[in-house]
Amino acid sequence: MANGLLKELQEVEPVTLPERDVRAGTPLLGGLLKFDLARAIARVTILGVLDLAGLFLAIYTALIVKAAIRHPGQMGEMWDQAWEYLPLGGLVMLLLFARSGLYRERAQRPGLPRVIASLFQTTLVVLAYALLEGEQFQSYYIFYATLFFGLIYVSAFRWAFEKLTGAILRAAGYRRRAVLVGSGANISAVSHALSDSREIEPYGFVARTPVALLDGLRDFRSLEQLERHFDSIDEVLITDADFPEEEAVELVDRCHKQGVRVRVAPSTMEILMDRVEYVPGQALPLFELKPPVFEGVDFALKRTFDLVGALLLLLVLSPVMILAALAIKITSRGPVFYRSPRPGIGGKSFPCLKFRTMVTGAEKLQDRLEEHNEMGGALFKMRDDPRVTAAGRFLRRWSLDELPQLFNVLRGEMSLVGPRPLPQRDYERLDDWHRKRYLVLPGMTGLWQVSGRSELDFDELVRLDFLYLERWSVFLDLTILLKTIPAVFRARGAW
Repeated sequence: MANGLLKELQEVEPVTLPERDVRAGTPLLGGLLKFDLARAIARVTILGVLDLAGLFLAIYTALIVKAAIRHPGQMGEMWDQAWEYLPLGGLVMLLLFARSGLYRERAQRPGLPRVIASLFQTTLVVLAYALLEGEQFQSYYIFYATLFFGLIYVSAFRWAFEKLTGAILRAAGYRRRAVLVGSGANISAVSHALSDSREIEPYGFVARTPVALLDGLRDFRSLEQLERHFDSIDEVLITDADFPEEEAVELVDRCHKQGVRVRVAPSTMEILMDRVEYVPGQALPLFELKPPVFEGVDFALKRTFDLVGALLLLLVLSPVMILAALAIKITSRGPVFYRSPRPGIGGKSFPCLKFRTMVTGAEKLQDRLEEHNEMGGALFKMRDDPRVTAAGRFLRRWSLDELPQLFNVLRGEMSLVGPRPLPQRDYERLDDWHRKRYLVLPGMTGLWQVSGRSELDFDELVRLDFLYLERWSVFLDLTILLKTIPAVFRARGAW
């Protein structure tokens, strides 16, 4: 309509266009900033170089200060010595910074507290490595002095980076198109709060309740209609703190399948206090709902932990596994191992290895026992399953039947810690929201095993899986593995 009106006016008389709003930015620069991959590579590279430069200067300053006080004649040697210390410290720092999300995009990048914590962790790791290598220190000055100067240099470089990139984004007029989803009143409030945003452009809305006409915003009317326009938007903002859970799960699932980011805006009261939790570059603090997957540095750390842990456990537990195999072979007919087809990551089936604890052909008797199922939801469990052999009952009592899954871990089909893989029969009975647990590798043990095991309701078990995915760390994996040992000995819920 606006284009048609402009054309009619041009036909009647020449039009003098107003000066371009400075917020529109430079067209060429704005175009370049739309290449997300190039921006990501440039961001990570520049921040990595700045962090390494800050660490190098911190080491060099610490050495110079020490030499100036104790050995003034050796100050010229400090430059080369700083270069000798940089590789190990720099590698550890980059990995820990990446693990802490310090190389994410601007809106998601943590602030100074995370930088301080990561530098402190870097110091501890390097110190531990040096001591294990047999290094001798008269004092630990080099470590705490480097930490002190590192906090100054790294923080200063990152502050300058934030200021400079913020100025570039404003000059380029770069903004992300966002669709607001929620009740009418909250959509209006969030749209108004974002009116001054330099990075987010409210583009449209899907209202659950009537909403006053919003100038320039497109009404997509329903999630189904919105899905057909995912290629023209960058993110979806949920405006209601009490957005219905089922609808939120459906919306997040649709968006993540299409690569569209999902964020949650604060409540109306939090909007009035947005400066309290201000995120650099945002007119409104936003919280992103990320798909529960392991990628990048997280995946490398978890996979390394799995490989090392599985190999060590196989070496330690091999005598137990040999005895278990002999017991199965002696007490019942059939193979030692049972290959249970189970859906793994993405629902793709894999042969989950277990010591055989039931009579041969037990799966064919499943239908006759369904009425005796003692678990709710999708799971099938019986305390006194008649198909279980005498040796199998002992192996199940102490969870020894699961040990062959260490080979599944080595093959990359499972992880040491993660959501437990379910039999195909149970998988087919899952609700859609349950299947989110299949976005990652299944695990040998998890929060199920250390939080009540079979005594918990199935929905509670799935929520434990989601809690694990949200809070994952190598230390959490190690904690769960250690807690699995007493849980096995208690054998509460192991049936």
